[in-house]
Amino acid sequence: MSSPSSQQPASAIKAPTTSGYHRLRIDYYRSLGSPTGWALSSRDFVVGGRQWRISYYPNGNRPENAEFISVFLCLDSSSPKPAMLQVTITFDDEAKKQSQLRKAPVITIAPGACWGYHRFVKRDDLARSKRIRPDGFFTIRCDVSLIDHFTAQEDEPVFVSVPPSELRRDLGGLLDTGSGGDVVFQVGGEAFTAHRGLLAARSPVLAAALYGPMMEGGGLQGGVAIKIDDMDPLVFKALLRYAYTDSLPPQMQQGELEEEGRAMAQHLLAAADRYGMERLRLLCEAQLCKHIEVASVASILILADQHGCSGLKNACFEFLKSPGKFAAAMATQEYDYLKTNHCALADEVVKVLASQL
Repeated sequence: MSSPSSQQPASAIKAPTTSGYHRLRIDYYRSLGSPTGWALSSRDFVVGGRQWRISYYPNGNRPENAEFISVFLCLDSSSPKPAMLQVTITFDDEAKKQSQLRKAPVITIAPGACWGYHRFVKRDDLARSKRIRPDGFFTIRCDVSLIDHFTAQEDEPVFVSVPPSELRRDLGGLLDTGSGGDVVFQVGGEAFTAHRGLLAARSPVLAAALYGPMMEGGGLQGGVAIKIDDMDPLVFKALLRYAYTDSLPPQMQQGELEEEGRAMAQHLLAAADRYGMERLRLLCEAQLCKHIEVASVASILILADQHGCSGLKNACFEFLKSPGKFAAAMATQEYDYLKTNHCALADEVVKVLASQL
């Protein structure tokens, strides 16, 4: 008679980690005049309770690297001890977040020391690439995973495997099918079936509209439609998708937004403010702060002023303080429109910039 099988003990080497990343936006052409060995530094950022910065050498860190761009991650000298970590430095459009980071070797950086690439990219190759945007900027991203310590832990047997939450998928499916829907929105010739209980929980404005005296008194039926004017159907669809799934539309989920994504962020910000969806408004505001350009700064300033976006407004002011940016923006039709139709805002721009002189 065979004896019952016994579970063999096992252990695994594990290491608690703290991860983060930092994006550095670089004005490529304006930095070319700097000499070899001269570095631009990012603002300090914190990962794992330690201060880090990115050092960028537009003409190489040494004479033998003068044809290349050099990039390094530096640990602040105030760190109490060396740091053990995994790090990747890539162009922002290449970043795969944690997937590349997990494959990176474990390194140690001492306080005040740096790690990185003497020859990150050949300058001529970058100039010929499509990574430099029309405004002359490109973005690099540094991902850091700080390792606390390695320990051997005994593996615990897994009897039940719990899958990730399916709430987003299920609610998104409910929106797609319209099953059980009790309100229909008519937007720009398109119809959207939705569920007023869910929308009321997500938007105080929709709650007042959907459960107000007129709706309740009339006993809202599934065939009753609510018409919404002055909104693009794609924007309203994105608003509904966020209400159901807490997700931004695909064109706003890229690191560097294309023109379509930037336009969606502006329209969706206005829609979010209209319906009192504060977190969505802030998400759009944060996205736009990273994508201010000479051609768009005037229209973004108007948007920020109209919808009380103080952070976005300040980001526009900071952009205009950069050398040459205000003069270039004033030459655009968008800025002419701002001066003609938003005089108080134009005066505020001049006062803010004058205070920096």
